[in-house]
Amino acid sequence: MFRLDPRLAADTLPVGAFALSRVRLMNDAHFPWLVLVPARAGLQELTDLAPADRATLMEEIAAASRALRAVARPDKINVGVLGNIVAQLHVHVVARRRGDAAWPGPVWGAGTPEPYDDDDRARLLDALNAALPDLVQAK
Repeated sequence: MFRLDPRLAADTLPVGAFALSRVRLMNDAHFPWLVLVPARAGLQELTDLAPADRATLMEEIAAASRALRAVARPDKINVGVLGNIVAQLHVHVVARRRGDAAWPGPVWGAGTPEPYDDDDRARLLDALNAALPDLVQAK
């Protein structure tokens, strides 16, 4: 049975769900940052996914990237699968801008996360949901 890792649940906000992955927003206003978590039990590595699920995940990463490009207008999209702290398979899709708080380095460990305020969070979630028409809305 799929269960979201408690650390991911604490650090992110629900956006919705694709066919395979739960879509979450990293609660750090420094970077528009989605986290895709395939809803399959016991996954740690991309290679743990069945071939069809790997293909689906790649399409979901592309959809998340397009949505972030449309909403945040970044200079670059970073996609990463690390799992050094949270072993559960999850994919980071991060909108980056030259001159952002971590540029040109990685976002991990770059300063203290700043949670979204209520208004900014609501605006961003609305924009992401509009840019992701195939997303099942979070409840």
